[in-house]
Amino acid sequence: MVTMDRPESRFAPDRIARELDWNLLRTFVVLAESHSVTDAAQRLGLRQPSVSAALKKLEERIGRKLLDRSPGHFQMTDAGRLLYREAVEINGSVLRLSTLMRELTDEVQGHVKIAVASHVVCPIFDAALARIHRAHPRASFSIEVHSSADAIAEVSAKRASFAVCLVRDHNPRLLYRRLYREFFGLFCGPAHPLFAREDLSMADLAGHSSVSFETDRLQDVLRPVTVMRAQAELGQKITGVSSHLEEVRRMIVAGLGIGPLPLHVAARDVADGQLWQVPPFEGLPAIDVHLVWNPQTVRNRAEELLLQDLLTAIETTPMDERTYR
Repeated sequence: MVTMDRPESRFAPDRIARELDWNLLRTFVVLAESHSVTDAAQRLGLRQPSVSAALKKLEERIGRKLLDRSPGHFQMTDAGRLLYREAVEINGSVLRLSTLMRELTDEVQGHVKIAVASHVVCPIFDAALARIHRAHPRASFSIEVHSSADAIAEVSAKRASFAVCLVRDHNPRLLYRRLYREFFGLFCGPAHPLFAREDLSMADLAGHSSVSFETDRLQDVLRPVTVMRAQAELGQKITGVSSHLEEVRRMIVAGLGIGPLPLHVAARDVADGQLWQVPPFEGLPAIDVHLVWNPQTVRNRAEELLLQDLLTAIETTPMDERTYR
């Protein structure tokens, strides 16, 4: 007599844990981050039928459809989004295993991967890096520049040790500490008609074109900067945008428009005659930059030492000394 499994037996945790192949999860993570099966196959170095077969096998093991695919349509289902959220964390943990195994020596020689927002200028951060390097010269570091949202995604997926970036919404799975505060002003470049004019008022800015950051929107992390631009009555059309501060600076210097920059970052360019600050000069918007880390990440010793050094510096340095005007 043939016995039939109860429907819920397909989703029994022990069955899934026993039968699930990690390579299928890895393939799905790449699929979820791609635009098509063909795109995923190229990224994985596999043939398209192999990727499609892996997806089908994973859907059979999970018992749920994970991707909706049709001509011109490639989107995760609700089950796919749930699986992806968990799989990226598993992926991060697996990728870290070899690093952790290599570190089983008396000497600290782990690798620290830091995701930072564009052009983080913070003496506390620099000093922490210097201290860890002096004490543990075999430790290695990589610093990758991302948009703030992508930097947080790297930490959430355990692909980065921690992030230094702007924060809009707090993910309950992550931990946050304010590292420093910076103030934004408006600047123009040498080719701009307002450059080097010392008699400017807010009214002089009205109608001029502007450049800014992609997050310079009322509903995003640079909302105070958006409000400042609106108060200056700059033209409605933004001539250029970027998620990288260096590129916003480039467009300002090139004369594409008036744009916002942190005062302490722009100070050297002002002194060198590459930038000119325009009104307003009072009540400038303050933006906080955070240290963000994932408490579920198993950190190597170098990562743990640098994170604890930064947290100690934050706790022992008054906020006024971590505020750059």
